[in-house]
Amino acid sequence: MVAFFPPLHYIDSMNTQIIAKTLAELGHETRLEIFRTLVKAGPEGLTIGEIGNRLNVPASTLGFHLKGLISVGLVSQEKQGRSVICRPELDILSLVIRDLEAECCTDQSVSHLKEEDA
Repeated sequence: MVAFFPPLHYIDSMNTQIIAKTLAELGHETRLEIFRTLVKAGPEGLTIGEIGNRLNVPASTLGFHLKGLISVGLVSQEKQGRSVICRPELDILSLVIRDLEAECCTDQSVSHLKEEDA
C-alpha cells in the first residue's frame, strides 16, 4: 500500500506554502479532472487504467499528474494484486478549505476596532 500520511504540522496549521501547493495541483485542468473523477468514483477508488480510460489520458501523462496529486496528499494509492487503486483524499482538501474559512472576516473585526478608537 502506498499512502500519504501528512506530517503533524500539515494537520495542525497549514501554512501558505502548503495551501498554495495543494491548490496549484488542482489548478491544472488534467489534475482537476483526475481528482473529480476519483471523487465521483467514491472511496473505493479506481485503477490507474480506469482513470485513463474515462479521461482518455495516456498512461505516461496520467502518471505524471497523479504524482503531483499524491505529493500533496489529495490522492492515495494502494496496490491490489497487479492493479494500483487510486483514491481521493477529501480530508486534505477539507483541511485546506477549513483553514481558509477560519480566516474569513478576521480583518473586519480589526478594522471595526480601529474605527471605534478614532
